Amino acid sequence: MAANRSEADLIRAARAGDADAFDRLVQAHYSSVYNIAYRMLSTPSAASDATQTTFVRVFEAITSFRGDASFGTWLYRITMNVCLDQLRRRKNQPLSLTDEDEDGELAGERELPDLTDEPSGTAEQRELQELVHEAIGRLSEDFRTVIVLYDIRGLSYQEVAQVLAIPLGTVKSRLNRARLALRDEMEPWVELFDA
Repeated sequence: MAANRSEADLIRAARAGDADAFDRLVQAHYSSVYNIAYRMLSTPSAASDATQTTFVRVFEAITSFRGDASFGTWLYRITMNVCLDQLRRRKNQPLSLTDEDEDGELAGERELPDLTDEPSGTAEQRELQELVHEAIGRLSEDFRTVIVLYDIRGLSYQEVAQVLAIPLGTVKSRLNRARLALRDEMEPWVELFDA
């Protein structure tokens, strides 16, 4: 098998039952799926579980993928559905940046990766990233979803509309309201970083 098969070839082969092709699709998209899940669910363990669940669902449904949307859009829609299912199950539990071990004990703070261009990063940048991540976690599911897909993952308005199965106008208005809500969540902290 050629190591550099196109994604379309891999999808066709995976639909025909080729496990190696499916594995390559997983490898190509694992990081993106995990990052979406982490932004939506806030903990590495929940993101890992959601990522596994997503790829199980993709494996079970790959034969029904028709190609009406891109594979990535279809995959992100499944990812968002898995994350929203998890959020609904734990609706009354607060979101946290900490992990718990099997005994429910706090295993320690999760350090977010430095997303800036500066390799060394600064404590201030890391703190700001943590505050933004926490603020996103406090948004409603609808707002968090559009922020993650559009502002963090970089999907277009049209792609977000396809992933969420909502009209384009709804995406734009929801994104605007989500950004305003995020700004309100961040307002107490803005002064600290403007100085």
